[in-house]
Amino acid sequence: MKGPWRRTMAGLLLAAVLAGCQSSTLTDGVVRANEPAQAEFTAFGDTFEGLKTISDVEYYASDQAVAEAKNQFRQENYGNAGALFYKAVQLAPNDGEAWLGLAASCDRIRRFDLSDKAYRQAHRLIGTSTAYYNNVGYSYLLRGNLKEARQNFLKAYELAPNDPTVANNLALLGSSVTNIGR
Repeated sequence: MKGPWRRTMAGLLLAAVLAGCQSSTLTDGVVRANEPAQAEFTAFGDTFEGLKTISDVEYYASDQAVAEAKNQFRQENYGNAGALFYKAVQLAPNDGEAWLGLAASCDRIRRFDLSDKAYRQAHRLIGTSTAYYNNVGYSYLLRGNLKEARQNFLKAYELAPNDPTVANNLALLGSSVTNIGR
């Protein structure tokens, strides 16, 4: 009994599936199978009107690239860090932190043309923050432009007078000025 019972159930199941796949349309009193119905509506409506798209969503895939880029930067692998920060800004173009990291990485490999572009983008996204001014100041310090470095470090200091990184960079600037006078 198991064999015929299974075949019967399988046949009924197949018939139900096939019946559900066919649609019919009544036109002039004639039913035609497998033609689309002229007025099929779903519970969600029949048009895409009213649907909105979100164009500036941050993709979380960039978080992993930023985390690894920071790790590479700490290990002084600035080229790798730059490549990972670049990947992050491709994945999430509105991530100011990734742009700032890209700029700092470009500074360390002495690609100041690229770092300037990345700093402009970072400023547009994160504005005038302590990290921004501190990084730009360090960029100018690496270039040997001590006047611009000082101006940016002082702006960072005004925003966060107790920040140890800013204090260290001001001390580094002071020692750079002292060493130039020798």
